Amino acid sequence: MKQTLAPLIATCCGLGYAPWAPGTLGSLAALPLAWGLGAAFGVTGLLVGISLIVAAGWWAASQMERRTGIKDGGPIVIDEVAGQCLALAATPREIWGYVLGFVLFRFFDIVKPWPINWADRRIAGGLGVMADDLMAGAGAALLLAGARWFLER
Repeated sequence: MKQTLAPLIATCCGLGYAPWAPGTLGSLAALPLAWGLGAAFGVTGLLVGISLIVAAGWWAASQMERRTGIKDGGPIVIDEVAGQCLALAATPREIWGYVLGFVLFRFFDIVKPWPINWADRRIAGGLGVMADDLMAGAGAALLLAGARWFLER
């Protein structure tokens, strides 16, 4: 079961095997997931969901790295799902917020400014796979929360 479940989770049901932009597709897959969790359970439920995604992703990414010997292999996109959901936790469930959250998360995930690049290089295993994307999501969330605070004043 472990041999089937780990790739299923790590690749977000095979989405990570897409021939083009699997990380972006993983981020796009997070949009309806975050929307649904937020609509059904509020921000608290979304954060609980993110915690479960992180735990499952950490385990699955660790299994995939052990099996393939490749650090943060391209097909692993569960980290993008978790990071994107975290970014969206700081914005209202409105199209403009989700578009901005998507763009900011992808920016931080691709550019990897410090300390995201430090985490990407220094933290090993499944935790390392998840950490840089969670930091990218946190950076996007902070900017979104700051913009929201500023605009609502």
